Amino acid sequence: MSILAFDYGERRIGVAAGQTVSSTATPLKTLVARKNGPDWEAISALIKAWEPDALVVGLPINMDGTEHALAPAVERFTRQLRGRFGRPVYTVDERLTSWEARGRLGGAEREGLDAVAAQVILETWLAQRQRESSGRL
Repeated sequence: MSILAFDYGERRIGVAAGQTVSSTATPLKTLVARKNGPDWEAISALIKAWEPDALVVGLPINMDGTEHALAPAVERFTRQLRGRFGRPVYTVDERLTSWEARGRLGGAEREGLDAVAAQVILETWLAQRQRESSGRL
């Protein structure tokens, strides 16, 4: 199964691709959001090119487990993805993904951070799926 993952932000949306056979993910690109929301043309082009079986979106949750202020916008984005593209859309807790992405990029905010954060989101989802299928939760 092929997957596209999104790290949604109001200014940028990181995108990563992966697949369930090897449980691997690769950062693809960072899309610049428009004033009125996501760049749906760019997202459509990615979905057409990659033909994913499912989509994964990082859900922002505060460290104490409460909903992050951006969560309602992410939930709306998730519903829009499902409605526009007719594919299953899964969410995954994205706590510490930006921190992990910075570590992978050498610590500083660098170009590509959002796409690497999407990669971490997808790796998290793949690992959870693997644990669930092996009966270890």
